[in-house]
This record gives sequence, C-alpha cells and structure tokens, in this order.
Amino acid sequence: MKILIDADSCPALTRKAIIRASKRTGITAIFAANRLLTDINGETVLMELCSEREGAADDRIVALACSGDLAITRDVPLANRLVKAGITTLDDRGRLYTPENIQEYLSIRNFMLELAENGLGAPRSAHYGQRELKAFADSFDRVLSRLMRKEQ
Repeated sequence: MKILIDADSCPALTRKAIIRASKRTGITAIFAANRLLTDINGETVLMELCSEREGAADDRIVALACSGDLAITRDVPLANRLVKAGITTLDDRGRLYTPENIQEYLSIRNFMLELAENGLGAPRSAHYGQRELKAFADSFDRVLSRLMRKEQ
C-alpha cells in the first residue's frame, strides 16, 4: 500500500499532514509534481519530479497506482481515472470520490469550467485553513485506517 499525492495543487498544510501520517505508519507517500517541493523528505516520503508536459504528473500517478492504494487529488478528471481503476481517492478537503459520485463531481467541474470560459464563472475561494485541514485529516485517517485493516 502507498499514498499517491497530486502535489501540484496540494496545500502545504495537507502535505505536512500526509508526511506525518507516512512517517507514523511507515506507508510510503509519493508526491508527484512538475516542480520540486522542498518540504518532501523522509524515509517513507518520495518526490516524483515529472516533466512539464500537461498531465505528466497525473499520468505518473495513474501508472503507479495499484489496488489498495490511496490517492489524494483535487483534480476531478484525475480522480475519475483513479476511481475507474479501483483506487480509493480523496480530495484535499476530505471528499471521498466513489464510483457512485464521481460522474456528478465531473459534471459540476465541467459546468463550472464552461461558465468560466464564457466569462460567467463564480469567484473561486483559494482559502485553505484549519477547518479544511481538519475535514481532510478526519477523512484521511478514517480511510487510511480502513485500507490498512484490509491489507492485514
């Protein structure tokens, strides 16, 4: 089992929580991004530096993913690929993507993208604070515990 993180858009607070969990549990955490992140370090924490090509980090995460892994991404199209491959996937706010809900999230994302392309998009909140981190941490701990029990 490993934790795969789409690190290009992963908030620093979330990265720190994942690194702490990786060190505590011994589960390898692999952060994939097209830029070097200096806070990625530790025996069980790896940085996968991907090319600048659009979608390179996403493709690397999909290539590394195996049954029993946990992926973290806010990228809904990537989450869709992972869910279709049977990979447990969370976003950085603790939402669990499932076969039952991924199409709805994808539809909403595509609708919002279309609105933005037509100049009608709602302003996006970039705020990520303690409330968002707690929601992520609660969900992450719950899902990680469940996957670890399955592996035993």
